[in-house]
Amino acid sequence: MPQIEQYLFRQLRAPTLWAILAFAAVALLSQSISGLDLIVKQRQSAWIFIEVTLLALPKMLSLIVPLGAFVAALITFNRLHTEQEIVVCYAGGISRWQVASPAMRWAVWLALITLAINLWVQPLASRNMRAEINAARADLAAALVREGQFTEPAAGLTVYAQTIDRGGLMHNLFIHQELSDGSAYTYTAAEGILVKRATGPELVMRRGATQSLSKNGELNYLAFDEAPFSLAPYQVLPPPDTKAEDRFISELLHPSPKDTWGSNHRNLMLAEFHSRIAGPLYNLTFMAFAISAVLGGGFSRMGYARRMAWVSALAIATRIIGFVAVDAAGDAPILNILQYATPIAGIGFTLWPFVAGGRSGARNRSAAMAARAA
Repeated sequence: MPQIEQYLFRQLRAPTLWAILAFAAVALLSQSISGLDLIVKQRQSAWIFIEVTLLALPKMLSLIVPLGAFVAALITFNRLHTEQEIVVCYAGGISRWQVASPAMRWAVWLALITLAINLWVQPLASRNMRAEINAARADLAAALVREGQFTEPAAGLTVYAQTIDRGGLMHNLFIHQELSDGSAYTYTAAEGILVKRATGPELVMRRGATQSLSKNGELNYLAFDEAPFSLAPYQVLPPPDTKAEDRFISELLHPSPKDTWGSNHRNLMLAEFHSRIAGPLYNLTFMAFAISAVLGGGFSRMGYARRMAWVSALAIATRIIGFVAVDAAGDAPILNILQYATPIAGIGFTLWPFVAGGRSGARNRSAAMAARAA
């Protein structure tokens, strides 16, 4: 790679990384807002909240990385052009394609990295995130009690605690349980605490009493110093994994015979497969748009704001068409071709003048050299 192309390549790397980090921060912020119910409603720890938020990031990188490359290329090429460094390149006999090629090489590297994330990192992260969310929602022990409120976390179960300490110790506890055979139990205790055991979560009650009413109408009363109340029968098992985004490529193309959902949604599985393969192409498409916005016309001392705005709108429209193609392919597999045609068409439309101009410029220079030699 010539020195000038190496220079242009280096100029793009740092702004791209900073732009990707900025977009990732915004994406994590939006994801964290939607995941606040893990702390507010499910009473999970801050670590679970952070883990779930970070595990959502690989799925968003397919959109974040092309956007970061697009913004970084716009800023970099606009600066180089306004500072007349691009003009100096042209004056030195370098074609527009030679100026643009380092950016496209950088986009190829980004596309390969995004492809690796889509194939291996994203399904693994999505699977772990789904497991954490399901576990949090099925954690009856964490969502059992609301301080000063009567709650019904499960059918036939009513729980109340007057106050709850920071350590989870509940005071003035009340539990009412109705069984399917018609019997009922009422527990009162001075304090109680949730404990997770191998057999399931338990509510350990201390200094209390229980009243039971049998189905025959007999009333029994028993005082105790400490008594466990098992919550295992009230736990809800997490739903089965029915998300295509949680599956690896082999599972998308060849679902297990035991995978009923996968066998019944083959079109969605194929659409997800092609989306992961075609998604990285948008790194090339968006980079081509950015190159066209600055290098696609003549030099302007007033800047390229209007041209950049038009190209930005075109990039957004192209990505929206890509999302629509993914949804449409879930119903009609033949439309999966649009997932590839959309970014490839954008690349060809914007870069063809550069490639053609580079070739014609090379031919003109060769002819001029031959004429001088004659």
